[in-house]
Amino acid sequence: MIDIPVQPHGKQSPGKREGAAPVWWIVFTRELVDLWVWGKALVLILLFSLLLSIMAYMLASNSELNLIPPKEMVFLTLQTSIAVSLFIAVIIGADTISGERERATLESLLLTPASRRQIVVGKFLAAASPWPAAMAITIPYLHVLAQGDPVFGQGVLWGVILGTLLVPAFAGFGVLVSLWSRSNKTSLTVSLVVYLLFLLPTQFPGNAQTGTMGRFVKRINPMESINQVLQKVLVNNRTIDEMQSFLLAPVVFLLIVLGLLFLYAAPRLNLDGGTSMLSRLRWSRLAQTILAASLLSLPALHSGLAEETAAREEAAETEALPLQIAVDMEHRVIKDGKSVYFNTKVTNGGTEASPPLILAMNIINVDSEGDVVDPEDWSPVRTQYIDELAPGGSASHAWRIDPIIEGDYAAYIVVIPEPESAEATTHPIASPAIHLTVERFVRINPGGVLPYAIGAPIVLLVGIALVYRLRYRKT
Repeated sequence: MIDIPVQPHGKQSPGKREGAAPVWWIVFTRELVDLWVWGKALVLILLFSLLLSIMAYMLASNSELNLIPPKEMVFLTLQTSIAVSLFIAVIIGADTISGERERATLESLLLTPASRRQIVVGKFLAAASPWPAAMAITIPYLHVLAQGDPVFGQGVLWGVILGTLLVPAFAGFGVLVSLWSRSNKTSLTVSLVVYLLFLLPTQFPGNAQTGTMGRFVKRINPMESINQVLQKVLVNNRTIDEMQSFLLAPVVFLLIVLGLLFLYAAPRLNLDGGTSMLSRLRWSRLAQTILAASLLSLPALHSGLAEETAAREEAAETEALPLQIAVDMEHRVIKDGKSVYFNTKVTNGGTEASPPLILAMNIINVDSEGDVVDPEDWSPVRTQYIDELAPGGSASHAWRIDPIIEGDYAAYIVVIPEPESAEATTHPIASPAIHLTVERFVRINPGGVLPYAIGAPIVLLVGIALVYRLRYRKT
């Protein structure tokens, strides 16, 4: 229960007493005490730490056996950290108002002259408070898994930025549902179902996320948008400018949630919960129906989102343009994680200027039993362009490959003249292949992760024990 001092007679604003802290700050600080001393926040953060410890040890073990690169480990750790932090924020937010209704402590709070909006602001900030603690716990794990790779700094930077963008949105959504719900059970059910609806598409296999529908889901789902930004920037060497379109969904979601919460719902906070329309909805039954439907339709979504291939009419034969492409490397033996740099030179041997040209990189595993290579994971630049080449003219381009899996590979560049129309076709011209022999280079061992995996939960457990001991001394 939050006890706000009653304002003396006068004309001071109901949101702030003269010479005292504003109401939202009083609500926020007392909610923090309730969460972190008397409530569930410490227990949830301890479980969060245990989950990260288990995951970090498993990633280190797999890195030693199967060579998961540091970039992938940092991305997977951040992805898990943000997803679990969203779950914690939703759980705490869903309990903020409806929980007080069930505990019969909301009435005394509403009887104070405090502004309804400021009460909601304080509770919202408290619901989002576990995120800084979760990120602080995550950073040491990122450091040990990165093993000196520059991805550590990038991971911390973008993890903080993107998590801070998404966690308040889910915390605010939980508070919004809690404000409109008459019971805590209804609030928790609705909030968790919506969280699962956002989470499930992020677990779809890669082939279910291709095509028009797959790309659409990636951009409208704020959780998947954040995952795409983290993966492409940290793992696939993309720039944040290339991924700007994926940031639209989390920003819009945050603005919608905060707008509904503070501009519409907060001033209407009441003892019963909800508006006349919303109170007639059977939230719990509706949420359970949505959850069941989503789980039943999951296999259909997996198959339905897979990109279909349509038969095309056989293209008319065309003559190849007199183009040549050369590379300045034939073979290289390299440790995984090290970069390979090479150059290509495209020459126009004809008597007429060439059409615009597209240069595309491809990498194949020459071992028939090896894994298929995704060039996006191996190079920051897979495609380059030439406006046109004059007769006898040439153009050079620099390329970089970042091998991440041991084995033998062939890398080559294909020159594709731009077709004259939608019905026309052209002949691609391939360069000589570069034979890359990638040798294994282990950067990490599970033993090096154990101090973090064991130490962090123990430190948190000791802290919880001390808090509980102080708490019972005061009671």
